[in-house]
Amino acid sequence: MNATNHSTNATDRPTNAMGRPTNAMGRPTNAMDLFRLDDARALVTGASRGIGKAVAEALADAGCDLALTARTLPALEDTVRAVQERGRKAVVLDGDLARPGVAEALVDRASAALGGLDIVVHNAGTLPTAADGSPLMAPLQHARQEDWEAVVAVNLNATAALCRAAYPHLAESSRASLILMSSAAGIVGAPMMEAYAATKAAQISLTRSLAVGWARQGIRVNALCPGWTRTDMTAFASAPGPVSDWLTSHVPMGRWADADEVVGAALFLAAPASSIVTGHALVVDGGLSVADGGLAGHPKPPSPFAAK
Repeated sequence: MNATNHSTNATDRPTNAMGRPTNAMGRPTNAMDLFRLDDARALVTGASRGIGKAVAEALADAGCDLALTARTLPALEDTVRAVQERGRKAVVLDGDLARPGVAEALVDRASAALGGLDIVVHNAGTLPTAADGSPLMAPLQHARQEDWEAVVAVNLNATAALCRAAYPHLAESSRASLILMSSAAGIVGAPMMEAYAATKAAQISLTRSLAVGWARQGIRVNALCPGWTRTDMTAFASAPGPVSDWLTSHVPMGRWADADEVVGAALFLAAPASSIVTGHALVVDGGLSVADGGLAGHPKPPSPFAAK
């Protein structure tokens, strides 16, 4: 083959909308392009802070336009600014997922504003909370049923409603990815957090069922399971003290994660890099969920949650 023919063949290779080379299946051939999401349309719930904000910024870096949700619009100002500074569109939507019908409305409004949806990252979630918004930590035998139901309403019922509403929009996309932000708490025992842990385990089960049910429509469905991660929601536990010491003692890496350490995993699940990955629960937890052999030799202080 001479140089001229080789050049001609190279120019005949397929490219994507951005002019980047792809293979016959339309997937990028450049490794870094596997993580590009140029002009994809993404919805991120719970995007005002913590992991949701970090994921939204990463998707914008990768080329996404975004619909961002939170309970109040002012809470989204910093995220909107960060997305726009990256040159991407940011649509803001407010709504309390504890209320019936809100999840469906958020999905439909996001799709209308962006002209469709390719990616949905459902990050919004809650713990039992007191009237002042502080987390309520109590073993199941002492917890109130209304607190259990409040967590189920947001973490499970709204998740199901959001997925149901997202289906027709994602089914029209050629690169559809649905990511449910579960938790390592849904995999390991989580005393004092039974409602939260149960709903996060349910999200993993839902992920697997939807991945199988929606695979032939080209919709990939995966769960992301962070371990102990520093966010506003976990500030009560991550502050120095007995609770943080006890939780950290169960992490082989010996520390809390920062929210931006979850970003790479989220981008992987959204991007062409994971084009054959579906039905998976990707754990990002510093080894927390490894069976106890992973913790051999790591001394643990007494549990501050021991039953009285």
